[in-house]
Amino acid sequence: MRLKNVKGAREIIENSSYVITDLRINYNELFKNDNPIRIEIGMGKGNFLIENAKQYPNINFIGIEKFDSVMVRAVEKLETLDLKNIKLIRMDAQNINEIFNRNIDILYLNFSDPWPKKRHHNRRLTSPVFLEKYENIFKNKKNIIIKTDNRKLFEYSLLSFINNGYKISNISLDLYKDDLSDNIPTEYETKFAANGAIIYMVEVIKEW
Repeated sequence: MRLKNVKGAREIIENSSYVITDLRINYNELFKNDNPIRIEIGMGKGNFLIENAKQYPNINFIGIEKFDSVMVRAVEKLETLDLKNIKLIRMDAQNINEIFNRNIDILYLNFSDPWPKKRHHNRRLTSPVFLEKYENIFKNKKNIIIKTDNRKLFEYSLLSFINNGYKISNISLDLYKDDLSDNIPTEYETKFAANGAIIYMVEVIKEW
């Protein structure tokens, strides 16, 4: 759910050292290392990305979020921490292929907007339109991991991946009945799972 009218959100975001403002930057120079870079599109309030950054200090994480009113909550959390391996970008995912060029290790799509109306299916982050945008952002093999509570979006995504040359490497049709030893939840996930919703997950890979 989108937050609205967060006073001073734009100013807080623009003044944070965690937020990338020059999108032409070399990301390895930004992080001052050659560690793998993983991105999450639609990072929301940042819980998933922040917990990953804490748990995996030798991996760099970049969160992408379109809305100031949502992103500011992640910024506020980060300002109380000292994490060197996480940065945020405020942008529309439509432009993802203009920002990254063969430097991403894994792409996370967590609880993305399902865009239920058929005429809006191309807006889904797993649509062929977006899979085309992702083609050249990956450094080595193309690796995408999604989680969602929306079965129709999940089924659509599986078909979209397979039809575009991806192979399934890991899948769960009920994540909270399977092994959760390395699962880091998002804010939505925690709420949905507590209410008994089924959480679907799939990891897909496509070789160059």
